[in-house]
Amino acid sequence: MLTACSRQQPSTDSPTAAVTPVTGGVLVYLEQQAHTNLYPPAGGFYPNGGVLNQITDKLTYQNPQTLEIEPWIAESWTVNDNATEYTFKLRAGVSFSDGTPLDAAAVVKNFDTFGLGNRELKLPVSEVINNYERGEVVDPLTVKFYFKQPSPGFLQGTSVIGSGLVSLATLARPFEELGDATRIIGSGPFVVDSEVLGKELVLKARDDYKWGPARHAHQGRARLDEIKYIINNEDGVRIGALLSGQAGFIRQVQAYDEKRVTDKQFSIYAPSTRGVNNGLYFRPDNPLVADVKVRQALLHATDTQAIVDTLFSSHYPRATSVIASNAQGYLDLSAKLTHDPAKAAGLLDAAGWVPGEGGIRHKDGQPLELAAYVALPQPQNKETLQLVAQQWAKLGVRFNVLTGDHGSSAVDNLDPKKTPVMATMVGRADPDVVKSQFYPSNRNVLLQKGGVSQQVQSFEDVHLNQLLNRIAAHTDPAQRLALVGEAQNYLIDQAYVIPIFEEPQAFAGAPWFRDVGFEAVGRPSFYASWIAPH
Repeated sequence: MLTACSRQQPSTDSPTAAVTPVTGGVLVYLEQQAHTNLYPPAGGFYPNGGVLNQITDKLTYQNPQTLEIEPWIAESWTVNDNATEYTFKLRAGVSFSDGTPLDAAAVVKNFDTFGLGNRELKLPVSEVINNYERGEVVDPLTVKFYFKQPSPGFLQGTSVIGSGLVSLATLARPFEELGDATRIIGSGPFVVDSEVLGKELVLKARDDYKWGPARHAHQGRARLDEIKYIINNEDGVRIGALLSGQAGFIRQVQAYDEKRVTDKQFSIYAPSTRGVNNGLYFRPDNPLVADVKVRQALLHATDTQAIVDTLFSSHYPRATSVIASNAQGYLDLSAKLTHDPAKAAGLLDAAGWVPGEGGIRHKDGQPLELAAYVALPQPQNKETLQLVAQQWAKLGVRFNVLTGDHGSSAVDNLDPKKTPVMATMVGRADPDVVKSQFYPSNRNVLLQKGGVSQQVQSFEDVHLNQLLNRIAAHTDPAQRLALVGEAQNYLIDQAYVIPIFEEPQAFAGAPWFRDVGFEAVGRPSFYASWIAPH
């Protein structure tokens, strides 16, 4: 079952598509980056989620084609009228791989941890859970959750990677221990067998697994015997291993390598992430970008079509709003995102920035010089930023593209003086994704007061935050989507973001590797996958 994704499929693949699936075999999967932490709410980082998706189950399953929420560990559920109480009936006979039951007590412990965090163990609150108050064990197979305010996104939140269910023993460990995959006990179709940190991970099928998503085409244990993850950050090495038959599946195929793959009759998979688009996000606490005219000028100085045409393929559509065109509540705002150098220059003139030495604009003796770090997980991000720098230079703005290790860039990205611009995105198939990206206590990409950064002096957008809270709490679906539209318009009118492209997750697979699935935002599932005779 090839689920919702874009795929270039060679014609030679179709005659064998009807071959009966077989059980057994080892998938060698080459991943660009090692996982960092497998605490489920850390699963938003795709290498983390790509592991968690194989070893954990969720209360519910979001059908990646229809986006409907379907039964999984929860057989059924009820929600009260104002979405402040959710009751779930659980499937009987489910266990974690350590033999402990996945019962109501375990589910409540998971969501109490995800919803409230654990300061002592440094386990953070999940970004997909809003207004959480507490969970209650009604009986061994019934749980009830209570919320301080309406939380209509919670049902979908029980289906995402950040809500993967883990054992009580796993939840008793501190955050810093959960980067070790051997310490993650889930109930999923695969279990961790061994790991060489940062280099290799081996998962083996769980023979007694029999509780996959209720409506999934495949039932019972996984078809593969084993998945061997090998970490290699060299694009050419991963593709070479795939094309030579040393690997069956690889992640992070750059657009310029796609033809090399398809010319050999291998497949490209590019499932959408359905969330907030890949783009540039301003930090208005920095005085250089505090003026909306400056931000608007930079928006209109950016030729996103040229960037997409130069660096990417058809799998990376030019962004026409803050969120992807298949995201819930999407509005086409391309009329507000025009490339207009003359308008951009006029806006900077009006803001008092005048050309100076070396062609760089100055105001009160200060050059208009900005910076952003390369975002390593994102496709061709360095090249994207370099093209932006060339475009902004024509306007008289110097844009420095910074490189650094993960630690230094993470620290500097919390300081608006050092990083007035950030390149990022986030995927989630629910309207709450907008709040996840922008709200101060979530990802806080604009660096408002009230987030984790201690470097923010004063910036706070009360109107935006009220709008985000209304999205998270409105129980009428149509009104909720209307609020998402209002948020998109506001974010673009304020030029807080320059959307560049809709980011997929790009994979390539051998013609003999079949039935790879993808969840609603593009993480692979190997539950039904199998290796055809070849």
